[in-house]
Amino acid sequence: MARMFELEDTYWWFVARRLLVRDLLRRHPAAQAAGDREAGANCTGRPIVLDVGCGTGATLKVLRESGEVVGLDASTEALGYSRRRGHRQLVQARGEELPVASAAVEIVTALDLLEHIPDDGAALREFARVLRPGGLLILTVPAGPFLWSEHDEALDHLRRYRRAELQRMLEAAGFVTERLSPAIAALFLPIAALRLFQRVRRRKKGRPQTAFIIPPGPINWLLIALLTLENRCLMHFDLPLGVSLVAVARKP
Repeated sequence: MARMFELEDTYWWFVARRLLVRDLLRRHPAAQAAGDREAGANCTGRPIVLDVGCGTGATLKVLRESGEVVGLDASTEALGYSRRRGHRQLVQARGEELPVASAAVEIVTALDLLEHIPDDGAALREFARVLRPGGLLILTVPAGPFLWSEHDEALDHLRRYRRAELQRMLEAAGFVTERLSPAIAALFLPIAALRLFQRVRRRKKGRPQTAFIIPPGPINWLLIALLTLENRCLMHFDLPLGVSLVAVARKP
């Protein structure tokens, strides 16, 4: 968790993911309308945004553009790092057992969270329960079970997702899927090669190791620029492949 706290502000993966979520919220009609609907507002006059699995809190700042943000995480350590970033509206709870009233929030985000939850279907049903009618879910998960490697084990992932599988799960939870696309397509080949290499050279002993490679500063920012360009493409059309999936779903 300490390593994530150190990397989250600058590491290309985290930065690109935050920018993608920001752009989706800025462009999506349901999110744009959220600020104008009195029904979705709290006492501050702003819609409530619930970030489930907020981790060390770097995404919470970006989400403030869209409303009054509440961060939720099961980890006491993660919430402690979020407080160090200055966030105060924080709740400790599990994603499949949200201590939130039904139809209470306008937007739910769950970024790289479902793969950690044993009953991921229950978590999706909880997201649907706490959203108001017309509310929006922004979701990211790791894509492609064939990419499973030691990296997933080190991050305590339970699964990777197929696109059709995730769409079925969203619909079963009561959502209408508005966008569902692969993401991180520009780096698919090198990441896939690294994951497959990890599987071939599988460690026999010791704790599984992540595949985080910290590039030099200029390369890191080049990767951010490349994925920012990819994000712009994603605003207009779905990508054919990627190491992640991003979904925008609406509660009818």
